[in-house]
Amino acid sequence: MADHPNHFAIGGDLVVHRIGFGAARLHGKATWGEPADPEAARAVLRRAAELGVNFIDTAEAYGPHHSERLIADALSPFADDMVIATKCGMRRSWPEGVAHPLIHPEGGRAAIRASLDGSLARLRLDRIELYQLHRLDPEMPLETTIEALAELRDEGRVRHLGLSEVTVEEIKRARQVAPIATVQNRYSLTDRDHEDVLAYCEAEGIAFIPWYPLGAGSLTAADGPLAPVAARHGASPGQVALAWLLARSPVILAIPGTTSIAHLEQNCAATNLHLAPSDLREVEQLAA
Repeated sequence: MADHPNHFAIGGDLVVHRIGFGAARLHGKATWGEPADPEAARAVLRRAAELGVNFIDTAEAYGPHHSERLIADALSPFADDMVIATKCGMRRSWPEGVAHPLIHPEGGRAAIRASLDGSLARLRLDRIELYQLHRLDPEMPLETTIEALAELRDEGRVRHLGLSEVTVEEIKRARQVAPIATVQNRYSLTDRDHEDVLAYCEAEGIAFIPWYPLGAGSLTAADGPLAPVAARHGASPGQVALAWLLARSPVILAIPGTTSIAHLEQNCAATNLHLAPSDLREVEQLAA
């Protein structure tokens, strides 16, 4: 299965479908608070599992904490077949009068360990299969934070480690301390600032997980730039954007999020859309 183009083995041994599910969209504005309709959110997660999605990406910062509890509630019947990836190293607060939640990176050993304890409890797991550092802490040496994560891996409480929003140099530094299985940076057809990171990940066999893979929704519009190619293939623009990602590199794992079962089903079906080289060139030109 690991050699199938629609699957990838994280860390060489954790096989997941290349279209997963990102849980951030299930929550309210700025991924804050509980879902507006918790039961509808659980239904979307359960439908994802029924469709064969076995890679769910979340974070303790989503909610905060609500996302992990929601996933445990919804996916407990599918737990044995699911890879739940979560993140640590970033606390958020939303003081009164502030327009958006504030981000507080926390890369210290005590904070990392406390985060893992909380995530394990909320997800009702004994081990996190993929534990990602949500953000680097500018007040903490990167190596110190990775050492803290490596301890958790050595203890068997974490299987693989991942990074988020990092440069090639930062990945290299982290890999001097511990194996890095995944990198999650913002990337899409219209947001390709991290091409060098993607190239490095591909060369090293590291999974690259683009967040905002649909350009925060800008690539899904029926009258958007991808409409001509979508119409020709009998597909949606979002499916074209996801198919482009899957074709762009074999190490890409896309994690589109949605609150709609219909959109979820469309996203999952994108693995069946095969774009010819001429289509890929046209898509890039249309989105430029």
